[in-house]
Amino acid sequence: MADSASGEERRGSKRRKRSRRTNPDGTMTLIEHIYEFRRRLGFALLAILAGGIIGFLWFQTRVGALPSLGDIMTGPYCGIPWERRLGAKPDGPCQLLQTVPFEAFMIQLKVGIAAGAVLLAPLWLYQVWAFIAPGLYSKERKYALTFVFFASILFATGAVLAYLLIPHALELLMNFGGDQFITALTGDKYISFILSLLLIFGVSFELPLFVVMLNRVGVLKYQTLKKWRRGLIMVVFVFAAFATPGSDPFSMIALAGALVVLLELSIQIARFHDRKLDKDRGTEGWDKLDDDEAAPFDYTPSTIDDEPSATTGGKRTSTDDVT
Repeated sequence: MADSASGEERRGSKRRKRSRRTNPDGTMTLIEHIYEFRRRLGFALLAILAGGIIGFLWFQTRVGALPSLGDIMTGPYCGIPWERRLGAKPDGPCQLLQTVPFEAFMIQLKVGIAAGAVLLAPLWLYQVWAFIAPGLYSKERKYALTFVFFASILFATGAVLAYLLIPHALELLMNFGGDQFITALTGDKYISFILSLLLIFGVSFELPLFVVMLNRVGVLKYQTLKKWRRGLIMVVFVFAAFATPGSDPFSMIALAGALVVLLELSIQIARFHDRKLDKDRGTEGWDKLDDDEAAPFDYTPSTIDDEPSATTGGKRTSTDDVT
């Protein structure tokens, strides 16, 4: 009984340590941080595992009007004219080539985990957020939430753009060689090509967001970005050439063009932000100060309570009456 009571007490103490109400600043020892990291990591892995099971079952199952995950992944390949696909018939099924016994199972598992991680991203992202949020100030938490929100939108936009471009890229690539070649894609290499392209486009769309965040914290100024604009555009095209798999010129141009547009948008956002800062500095008169002159900040410390009070003999009285 004593061991059970002490165990309950320890668990209650751990819950109080994690509670925002009883521990608002998230103060913990190193061991407690390690235990908290292990707990959050376990919940995040469980969420990804649950998403993987959902994605694995969805691979061969239609959900209402939503096609199966397998049909979504093979859609670009099935868009290739049947004359260009090995063993295809005008009214026949669209199938990929399996070269080893467990290839189809591993593909279904890999695609299911990837899709499940995306579907249940709010669950495991919350665990990441719950681990780092107690160590952030309120302003930093606001910036972090904004960053995560726009990062999710940009990643999804990049992945959708990649999926829309894949059929055109495949058609362009399959036309090389003329009638001397016919397409017989193995399932593993085709799915790896699709997933890598989705991931590359999604991650690449995050780059302009980093530019905006660096400008917000004062690391990159608009004047610096303006000076580096041509060089950054060249770097974007070089990055797109190395990032797109299979040296696909169509995907490379599409990725580079989208990144250039987003980069220019981030530069203009930095321009308006720096202009606002300069206007605020002019209003406060900071630009007119000498280098050795202190800024006119209010150094008066704030009080904890404007009307302090004291309790005497069970009766609450003003501190002005206490002698």
